[in-house]
Amino acid sequence: MRKLLVYLKDYKKESVLGPLFKLLEASFELFVPLVIARIVDTGISGRDYGYVWRMGGVLLLLAGIGLVCSVTAQYFAAKAATGFATCLRHSLFSHIQSLSFTEMDKLGTAAMITRMTSDINQVQSGVNLVLRLFLRSPFIVFGAMIMAFTIDGKAAFIFVVTIPLLSLVVFGIMLISIPLYKKVQAGLDRVLGRTRENLTGVRVIRAFNREDEEQEAFTAENQALTRMQMFVGRFSACMNPVTYIIVNAATVVLIWTGAVRVDSGILTQGQVIALVNYMSQILVELVKLANLIITVTKAFACADRIAGVLELSGSLEETAAEGETDFRQEQAETGSAYIQFQHVDFSYKDAGADALTDIDFTVEKGQTVGIIGGTGSGKTTLVHLLPRFYDVSAGKVLVGGEDVRNYSLSALRHKIGIVMQKSVLFHGTVRENLRWGIVDAEKTGGANEDALMWEALEIAQAKEFVEKKEGGLDFEIEQGGRNLSGGQRQRMAIARAVVRKPEILILDDSASALDFATDAALRKAVREASDDMTVFIVSQRAASIMYADKILVLDDGKIAGQGTHEELLASCEVYQEIYYSQFEREEKEGA
Repeated sequence: MRKLLVYLKDYKKESVLGPLFKLLEASFELFVPLVIARIVDTGISGRDYGYVWRMGGVLLLLAGIGLVCSVTAQYFAAKAATGFATCLRHSLFSHIQSLSFTEMDKLGTAAMITRMTSDINQVQSGVNLVLRLFLRSPFIVFGAMIMAFTIDGKAAFIFVVTIPLLSLVVFGIMLISIPLYKKVQAGLDRVLGRTRENLTGVRVIRAFNREDEEQEAFTAENQALTRMQMFVGRFSACMNPVTYIIVNAATVVLIWTGAVRVDSGILTQGQVIALVNYMSQILVELVKLANLIITVTKAFACADRIAGVLELSGSLEETAAEGETDFRQEQAETGSAYIQFQHVDFSYKDAGADALTDIDFTVEKGQTVGIIGGTGSGKTTLVHLLPRFYDVSAGKVLVGGEDVRNYSLSALRHKIGIVMQKSVLFHGTVRENLRWGIVDAEKTGGANEDALMWEALEIAQAKEFVEKKEGGLDFEIEQGGRNLSGGQRQRMAIARAVVRKPEILILDDSASALDFATDAALRKAVREASDDMTVFIVSQRAASIMYADKILVLDDGKIAGQGTHEELLASCEVYQEIYYSQFEREEKEGA
């Protein structure tokens, strides 16, 4: 939690004024039992009703001042806590965006969503309560004890015994609860992960009629979380009754002692009432403190989880200046090695074996490279090394004669357009989705921007269906592109990559939902769009890559063959197996 307090630096004034006004409120509250004692001993005993009314006015004044102080303290505490959570959420989101795919794979989507929402909300509540009660409650407790000593030393010793006993209960329960709440939050991660998986895969679940099984699995995980929460809740719930028992027992002893001392003429009735009031104040404040401890315990557990993400450093290191925007072109001319993979090995974190082994090939500028192979052969992994989604374990990836690790990530990725296997579209208009692909979107506008977008849509074979949509470029796309077909989503994703006119275009199995005619038209349009653009086409279809300038055949993370379609058909058994199996199937289907 201490590591996160840096996000309160912009709210130092509020962090000081909030507790300060709470202490002022508490100070006025400590005078209330003394005023009541005066009313009883002087006003009521002497039947001086004027004095009673005057002291009643003093009580109203104390209440009014306390109310103003309390509202002011709440305002500053809420402002500081909300601002703290805002800064923390921005920082966490920015940090997550800076992580590589390796860290994203390790954390998991459900865990990151929990930290961005539930965990930060819990920490915000903790900060708010701490600013309001962390100083006030102890101040009231020890202030009441001191005020009790000003009334009667012997009776005040009851406070001396009671307060440490109560502190032992409160802090003992807190120390045991903190690790338990961490387990509760981890269980919440699992439930959220299951929920997300079921919601995103609801069509598959229904298609395979697995609703009952998934409900049972969710119920099992949810019940495990419920049992854990109930266990921690029961344990934490012991705090209030135990503190009530201790304080009420102390109150009984206090009344007994007070009665004896009143009978002896040492104390007055008003002083005994004041002592009981101070004990009641202690009870109320310790109940508040107990609830504060429970909330703070949860907040500490959540803060540790958030800090764990913030402490997770990205595995990608940038050595180039962030302002670098152009590739080095000395060796990037047509006819020279523009892209080189030099004996590249790669393995995922904590994986048992390499995903890629000894990948070695060169690509000239403007060439089209097809990558084909069986499922799990490393096709996607290979193209993900170009934009540095991952760093190689051994060897080098060179672009323009320079190691990709020597470019800034922004400069490298601005020159690369990539279409992932899964076409992800965002809620908004077609125009807003395509703007993701324009590097200098803020400098481009009007007809020029529209012309770029229509050109990209035409290349991606998406112009026809976009024109038919109501609003054209202003057609509203739902979250995830739910109101588009699979093929339309893929073509929109391709248009988004093409609109930036990248030097390197990566199509990672991005035409799987397209028919063969549209696929062929797409490849032709991409090739004609720019002679300088180097294109990587990852596909399971031999027909999609057979006309490429160079074809890489991957098998179990290794290059089983490279060359043109004719060369591989004559010499590569893996390529022959893929090619003939597909075309035989097509011939049978045609027959």
